[in-house]
Amino acid sequence: MTSGRRAELLELAYAYVREHGLSDLSLRPLAAAIGSSPRVLLFLFESKDGLVKALLARARAEELALLEGLPAAAGLPAASEAVWRWLCADAHRPLLRLWVEAYARSLADSSGPWSGFAAATVADWLAVLAASQPAATRDSREAVAERTAALAVLRGALLDLLATGDIERTTAAVHRQLGTLRPATGQNAVP
Repeated sequence: MTSGRRAELLELAYAYVREHGLSDLSLRPLAAAIGSSPRVLLFLFESKDGLVKALLARARAEELALLEGLPAAAGLPAASEAVWRWLCADAHRPLLRLWVEAYARSLADSSGPWSGFAAATVADWLAVLAASQPAATRDSREAVAERTAALAVLRGALLDLLATGDIERTTAAVHRQLGTLRPATGQNAVP
């Protein structure tokens, strides 16, 4: 019963923070908005930090689930283009704003519930991009550098997109930079 209620409240809290963010998260308004009480949240999640950790894990799980369907076999440039299309989708903006907030907090606060979030998401995204590279060369220095460059382009453009909403300009920049990828595997760059 407790785990069912915890899962239900986690989903409600997740919807709340996607809309309101985590920066000024206060248990009273959150609890009121999701039909609970601060006391119940503290009981189920042990602390506010425990709740924040659960929310970050939930966001990360959603991000990875959404990325699972990318065309890995198409090569790094095509997979990177698919990731960019996913990042541009209006439906993903709340998740991505939450991700940026959590990523920045993780960089600024190496302890507490944010600890390790940024590094874990770098590893997640690099793994998604690595799956698009041939297994035989995926661990080479050049392949690692190529997917790191692709990730840097995607993340930089994402930050700009979230700040300005300018899809056309950021997409043109992403296409231009992804077209410069020189995969070690002989894959063609994006036209």
